[in-house]
Amino acid sequence: MTLRLSAFADEISPAFDEQLAVLGSEQIRFLDLRGAWDTNVLDFSAQQVAEIQRALAEQRIGVAAIASPIGKVAIDAPFGEHLERFEHALELARIFQTPFIRIFSFYPPAHAGSQSEPATWRDEVISRLRELTARARARGIVLLHENEKDIYGDTIARCVDLFQSIDDAHFRLAFDPANFIQCGQTPYPDGYDALRLWLSYVHVKDALADGHVVAAGEGLARWPEFLHRLRADGYDGFLSLEPHLAASGQFQGFSGPVLFRHASQSLQKLLQEAGQ
Repeated sequence: MTLRLSAFADEISPAFDEQLAVLGSEQIRFLDLRGAWDTNVLDFSAQQVAEIQRALAEQRIGVAAIASPIGKVAIDAPFGEHLERFEHALELARIFQTPFIRIFSFYPPAHAGSQSEPATWRDEVISRLRELTARARARGIVLLHENEKDIYGDTIARCVDLFQSIDDAHFRLAFDPANFIQCGQTPYPDGYDALRLWLSYVHVKDALADGHVVAAGEGLARWPEFLHRLRADGYDGFLSLEPHLAASGQFQGFSGPVLFRHASQSLQKLLQEAGQ
């Protein structure tokens, strides 16, 4: 089993050089590319892409995944425009040599509010995700669905529904324990047992009963037991730090260098205690 550490480095700082410096100090050799210079990954200019490539090569840091906001729009938003952004995400995955793009499964219809019954928009969600998956498959890319609060796939049961319905090796799960806690779900063992067949990526953060995000091991996610189970089951993949310890917004969280180091060291202590 090989566990590799990655991180949403824009949680450290908007400045890309500071992101890489802190990752280096924590011996983290990969990042989930979500943003830099207060710009989302899908909105980088060609010059910014080139600058990131140069800096990553100099520091010998790889891109674990393109942490895109694809699927983080209302289900009735124009799909053609979204597909154009998705095609750009596929191109960025090629440029940065990663097989993974993080995506979501859409919000309720724009005028329905968050209390809209998910069953009423399920079919359109699955239709759109099938289209995204087919395009990813054609490019050799794996889509990682994150169980984000308030999207269609925010509960264990609806995640299972998505994976069973789409049934494609290029549509997999980025398992986020804290997000499940915020939705009143039990990530471990319930979520893991139900979803382990599709798990290809793990986001590292924890949460208290009120949804407040904390470092791994400080909340209800049962990280020590979860890590032990991952090892026992032979998980071979990334653990990606997404701490959200200072702020949590719709499209980006933030921790700052000090809190990010706390999150990193909390995880690495848990790994050491687990013999990993």
